[in-house]
Parts: sequence; C-alpha cells; structure tokens
Amino acid sequence: MRWPAKLAFAALTTALVTACSESSRQLPVAELSGSAMGTAYSVKIVSPPDGLDVAALQQEVDQQLAGIEQQMSTYIADSELSSFNAHRGMDWFEVSGELCRLVADALSISAASGGAFDITVGPLVNLWGFGPDGSAAEPPDAHLIAVLLDSVGSAALHADCSMPALRKNCPDVYVDLSAIAKGYGVDRLAALLDGRELRNYLVEIGGELRVRGKNAKADAWAVAIEAPLRSGRSVHAIVKVTDAAVATSGDYRNYFEHDGSVYSHTIDPRTGYPVAHTAASVTVVADEAAFADAMATALLVLGPEDGLALAERDGIAAYYLVRQDGAIDARLSSKFAAEVRLQ
Repeated sequence: MRWPAKLAFAALTTALVTACSESSRQLPVAELSGSAMGTAYSVKIVSPPDGLDVAALQQEVDQQLAGIEQQMSTYIADSELSSFNAHRGMDWFEVSGELCRLVADALSISAASGGAFDITVGPLVNLWGFGPDGSAAEPPDAHLIAVLLDSVGSAALHADCSMPALRKNCPDVYVDLSAIAKGYGVDRLAALLDGRELRNYLVEIGGELRVRGKNAKADAWAVAIEAPLRSGRSVHAIVKVTDAAVATSGDYRNYFEHDGSVYSHTIDPRTGYPVAHTAASVTVVADEAAFADAMATALLVLGPEDGLALAERDGIAAYYLVRQDGAIDARLSSKFAAEVRLQ
C-alpha cells in the first residue's frame, strides 16, 4: 500500500543532523521505527524512564498508524475515505470523528489560503502523472484539465462534525488527504507520547516531524532544511526548535521535463496547472504537524509574494527558498525571523 508522497526529507533531517552529534551524545535514546502511510516513520525518545516497555509502545504506535490508514488512505479500498469517495450521492455520509475533524481542518486551511490548499485536487494530480496512475511524459490536454476543474474545489465539500459526516455537492468530488495526513499522524503519535508523560522526543513520518523538549545533548532539536537541488542532496540551513512541528514542501524532487519546461508535482488547484513561480521550497514551523504539513503546501502554491503576505497576515513562521538569478535566496516571515533559531 502506497500513499502519494509529498517532498520527504526525513533521511536528511533525522540522519544527517543527529549523526553529527553521535559521538558526543550524553543521554540515552530509545528508538522506534517502521513503515506506514507509504513511507517510513521514526520515533526517538530521549532519557526514557526505566519502566518504559519499548516493545509495547512500538506495537501501540503501529496500531495507531494502521488505524489512521484505515480511516484516511485512498489506497485501501474499504477505508472510510475510499468509501466516501466511491459514494455517488450528495447526502450526508457518516464518518468517524477523526476523519471529519481532519477534513474540517483542511477546509479551514483552504479557505485561509484562498483555495491554494485543496484536498479535492487529487484528480488533477493524477492527470499530470503524479498520482497512483503512473507518470506522464508531456502535459495533458487543456480540455481535460478544464473538465476536471469542474469537480475540484473545497466549496463542493462539507463537513459537519456534530454528526460526524461529510457531504459533496458533486458526485465526482474526490478527497485526497496525502498533503495533511502524515502531519496528522505525527500529531497523533505525539499525543500518545505525551499521554505516557514522555517529555523529550522526536516523531517523524515521511519528513513531517514534531519535537518536544531536548535532544540527546540536552539542547534544542536540530532540523535540516534541504537545499533545493534537482540532483544530489545537501543542507541549506538548520533550524533549532523545541516543542514545535516542522514541515517542508518543495518542487525539486518530483517533476518532469518537456520541451525545455519543468513541470512540478505541486498543482495549483485554482488553475489546474503546476506552479510556475520562483519558490523552490517552503518550510513551516508551527505547534501542530498537520497544520505545518498543509500550510507548507499552501504557501508553495501561493509563491513567495502572496505566500509571505499570508504568513504575515496570519502569523505563520515560514521560510522560503527562492530561485533568483541562478542563486537561492532565503526569505523569512516576521514570525519565523523572531522565533526560530537558524544556524
């Protein structure tokens, strides 16, 4: 089972940065890892209590993630979300409270971003060859894009979590939560660790992560921001954070080229076409990983000018890497500059 993956920089984040301090590590660390949501996950617990049953916690983590997939995966035919997508009626469709609340949160982010983030964009992503149907060698026909745009848009999707239930205005509306669900999974695991009164940890799923407390050196956690290179991997900057979530979205890992043009996997739901501005990546630091995950996508779609305007308006800690005259230019929102340490 696979999920369509957004940019994942997990290896760079959790291996490169933490490996640099391996030789001077002072505090013990319990590590859990596995596969979920079509990617890998990692949990690092600093100074675990003597009575912590790591094997039992691993099992509970796996159960939590399997439950999320059964609710929210579009690759499981009988998941809650797949059942809703297959439903052709426009009546209220009963779902779990967890699925309803995540859809409601996604709709709020869509409204705040003017439609730049949209969980109904999946059919367009597939049409451009970035979904489960396989890759594309050239842009699709403009007529096909226009046809699919008629069934894309958060205005055609409704959530009433007092029921809880979802409803669509058009039978062809298709919901894909891949741009927010990994962050949601991180938040769920963080809540699990908080419930065990674990106060120093890192949780990461497919590059979306959340940290609490201190790392093994009794310092803030170091998180890498990858340089937006289409070949090779290197670190552009490192942020030092604690009690925060970090997510990055970029255009430089999943794309195709045709007739000298580059087409990114990030589709603007408002136009039906890949984004074509100068922003290469956006990193968001927030309280919750689901919000950071979705907002990083929204800000990448909006681009550096409109995106930074939204970040200033709503107090979002955002860090853009922008292609400028053959170089990479960093642009920071006021909240990021004031509250996030860079090194």
